Amino acid sequence: MPAIVIGGIKVTNVSGNGTVNMGDVLQIAPKSTAKTNSGAGGGNTGDFLQTNTFCSVTNTVDPDVFDAGVKGNN
Repeated sequence: MPAIVIGGIKVTNVSGNGTVNMGDVLQIAPKSTAKTNSGAGGGNTGDFLQTNTFCSVTNTVDPDVFDAGVKGNN
């Protein structure tokens, strides 16, 4: 469905695998995937950050063979 945007659009940064779409699209599929294991508060970002963690356990067991199939999207 078409969209009408009244006003300006500002795109400040698009990194290597980013996608910017203006207009109609049927499907946007990822070109790559990544998995990150991080404990409590490990992915926090900010200027004045305070994290209080008493105990943190990260489950890194991954019994499945494939997480996301992106081979056909390239």
